[in-house]
Amino acid sequence: MKITFHGAARAVTGSQHLIEVNERRILLDCGLYQGKRSDAYDRNHKLPYDASRIDVVVLSHAHIDHSGNLPNLVKSGFRGDIYATFATQDLCGAMLLDSAHIQERDVQYVNKKRSRKGEPAFKPLYTQEDAVESLRYFHAIAYDRTVTIMPGVTLTFYDAGHMLGSAIVVLNIAERESGRDVRLVFSGDLGQPGLPILRDPTPIDEADVLIMESTYGDRLHEPFEDSMKRLEQIVAQTYKRGGKVIIPSFAVGRTQELVYALHQLQRKGDLPPLRIFVDSPLAVNVTAIFANHPEAYDAETRAFISGDKAHLDPFGFHGLTYVRSVEESKALNFLKEPAIIISASGMAESGRILHHLANNVEDPRNTILIPGFQAEHTLGRRIEEKQPKIRIFGEEYSLHAQVERLTGFSAHADRDALLAWAAAFKKKPLRTFLVHGEEPAMSKFADSLRAQIGLERVEIPDLHQSFSV
Repeated sequence: MKITFHGAARAVTGSQHLIEVNERRILLDCGLYQGKRSDAYDRNHKLPYDASRIDVVVLSHAHIDHSGNLPNLVKSGFRGDIYATFATQDLCGAMLLDSAHIQERDVQYVNKKRSRKGEPAFKPLYTQEDAVESLRYFHAIAYDRTVTIMPGVTLTFYDAGHMLGSAIVVLNIAERESGRDVRLVFSGDLGQPGLPILRDPTPIDEADVLIMESTYGDRLHEPFEDSMKRLEQIVAQTYKRGGKVIIPSFAVGRTQELVYALHQLQRKGDLPPLRIFVDSPLAVNVTAIFANHPEAYDAETRAFISGDKAHLDPFGFHGLTYVRSVEESKALNFLKEPAIIISASGMAESGRILHHLANNVEDPRNTILIPGFQAEHTLGRRIEEKQPKIRIFGEEYSLHAQVERLTGFSAHADRDALLAWAAAFKKKPLRTFLVHGEEPAMSKFADSLRAQIGLERVEIPDLHQSFSV
């Protein structure tokens, strides 16, 4: 069996891992690479394998850095099944269409500028029609149900606790050539235990081969309760300055967590009287999907919903407005009073958040609140680093707004939570491959796995590197 790491190798985006066994090919995830725009355009267009020869895709979850290149895969010739959980299938129905729409719109905007300079036009990676076509190949299965996805290979999904529908992938493989049975576990993205809304990641008891994420392999998150207090303080301080809190947030997961947290603060009387806007059509659609999957909620959220006010909506309350139309979104640019604006994308690489940042980063009364991981070379990372000059839509802006960061809302497990999950293996993996991380986090986490968990062969693949296992 051979594994080749075509994405999220020494990086946190573009998850794609190709397994070749029994003359068949299984692709774990098919995500978009996010980073330098010129690099991203080339890498996402040019698949590093023949799409028509991929037999099956197993999708860990719906985030675009894991699912976002599926329309391009289908457009390039893939005709197999895409296995996912039911919630992931539902989310991808909204998210892939949204991704296509953003690409079409952004390319149109860029091409206007290129046309003025006499430069050739770009084409979007895929269109909304391509996204719809890719949905025809989805095959949904429930958590904890084992299915045969090809001769000699079974698949089981377990809850990863990272986002709605996120899954740990377990493949039991009867390898013909060697006559051995191999249990391959792909962690996907693991959630931080103890966060509201979703259940904690499922411990797995045995593996022969482990592919594991390492996003926060070298650091700890502040406790969620501390982040709640800090969120309350940031909003209050910005309100006193007469400013706005601008939050770049993933439409799936992070936005719902923030809305849930703000709802709790409001119910306790800990929020100033300001309006809250979720400006993302995708977030509106996704929040409705959350309501359709209560089986994924943890006990705390179920208790909140069925508490003193029966059928309380965790994602809706007085003062909260979900913004769909372009006209409503543009009207936010003329708001004079303090407000909170939550908008996608989470790394500020595309979507409506760019317009809100362009209109607010130069005002020192405002706060840009970073609630999650920002990959290298993204606008979100440059803001997080408080670079004095940033570029948005090709224009330069001075960063005068306050910049704050919260780690307690992270949907990724921190170092201790990752180690605790790895320690649950009663039968330890013989080979471990770390993905979805940056240096030096990956190296430090590899050392921790060796020293604290006793894993002997822990490797950090390079992009496109192959291993025989």
